[in-house]
Amino acid sequence: MANLCEYNGKQLLAKAGINIPKGQIVTSLDEIDNAFRTIGSCVLKAQVPAGKRGKAGGIQRADNQGEAIEKAKTIFGMTIDGHEVTQILLEEIADIDTECYVAITNDTRTKGPILVFSSMGGMDVEEISEKEPTQMVFAPIPMGNTLSNDFVEDAIGHLSVVSKEVIRAIQRLFDVYRSNDAELVEINPLVITGNSEIIALDCKLILDDSSLYRQEHLQKEIAPEKQTPLEKRAAQSGLKYIELDGNVGVIANGAGLTMTTMDAITYFGGQPANFLEIGGEAYTRSKEALEILLQNPNIKSILVNFCGAFARTDVMTEGIVKAWKELKPDIPVFFSINGTGYLEARAMVREELHLEPYDLMDEAVIKAVEAAR
Repeated sequence: MANLCEYNGKQLLAKAGINIPKGQIVTSLDEIDNAFRTIGSCVLKAQVPAGKRGKAGGIQRADNQGEAIEKAKTIFGMTIDGHEVTQILLEEIADIDTECYVAITNDTRTKGPILVFSSMGGMDVEEISEKEPTQMVFAPIPMGNTLSNDFVEDAIGHLSVVSKEVIRAIQRLFDVYRSNDAELVEINPLVITGNSEIIALDCKLILDDSSLYRQEHLQKEIAPEKQTPLEKRAAQSGLKYIELDGNVGVIANGAGLTMTTMDAITYFGGQPANFLEIGGEAYTRSKEALEILLQNPNIKSILVNFCGAFARTDVMTEGIVKAWKELKPDIPVFFSINGTGYLEARAMVREELHLEPYDLMDEAVIKAVEAAR
C-alpha cells in the first residue's frame, strides 16, 4: 500500500472542490513564526501515515506563537506507530457544529467500491458506531464514473445531517477515489460548520501501489513505509520481505506462491515468520534472501518452496545451496521444488546438502512446522 500523509491527501480533496482549512507545512522550529503569522490560532498536526495521532500527542492546539513553538518542540521527533515526525501541519481552527465520517474504499465482498458514512465522526468513530449502529451506513457503489444524487440520497438520506452540500462532498470524494486509483479515501471528521459550510478536517488516502505508474505526479508525495532494519535491507537488495510474528521462515518465488505457502503453514498449525518472494527479476537473488532470513532470531525452521516457469528453479536453488554451504546455519531446512529446472535443482540439494526435497508442498510444510516446534 502507498499512503499519503494528511496534508498531501487534502491537496487532492481541494483540487476536487472539497473545502479544507487553511494550513501550512513546517519542517523545523524556524518556520513556526512565519506560519503562525499567516494562520493565527491553530492546531499543530504531526504528518505521519498513522491513526490515533491525537491520542499519541501528535495533535495539539496553540493560541499564540510561543505556544506554537513549545508544542512543536514536543511533536518534532516524536514517534507515532513507528513513524518519526519530521513535518507538522499548522492548520486554522474550524468552527465545528457537527462531525461526520465518510470514506470510500474497496469492498472485498462485491469487488468494487463501497461508501461508508456515519452521522457521528471524530476521534472515537469506531466506538461511537458500535453504540449507535443505525447512524453508520455501508452502501456498495455501482460501477460507473460518477455517484448519482439518487444513489447517495437512497444510501444516507434518512440521516439528519444530510444536505445538498454533504451529498456534493461525497460525490467529489468519489472523484478523488477514482481519479487517483485509491484503495481508501477517508475524511474524519467531515465537519459541518455553524454556517452550514462543509470542511474536510482530516484526510486518509491510500493508493493502489500496483497502479502508481499511472500516478507519477503522486509518487513523490507517498509517505515512507514503516520498515524494520531487515525490511530496509531487503528493499535495498530489490527483494520483497515483510517480517511477521511466526517462527517458520519462508522463501518462495512469486507473490501468489509465497502467500499460498504462508497459508499452508497456518493451516497445518504453524506460524510464518515472514513474507519473502524472489520472483520476477529477483529470482537470481536467493543468496541475499537467505542471508536476510537467517538474521531473524525468531526463525526455528526454513521452508524453501520453488515452482519454476520464467524463474528457473535450478538457478534459485543454486543460490540457496551456495549460501547455505558458506553460512553453515544450524537450523533445519525443507525444500519443495517443481517446474522449470526442477530435476537439476533437486539433484543439487541431494548432492550438496544431503537433503531430500519433497514432491509435494504440503509434505515440506508439515515437516517445517513440526521442526519449528
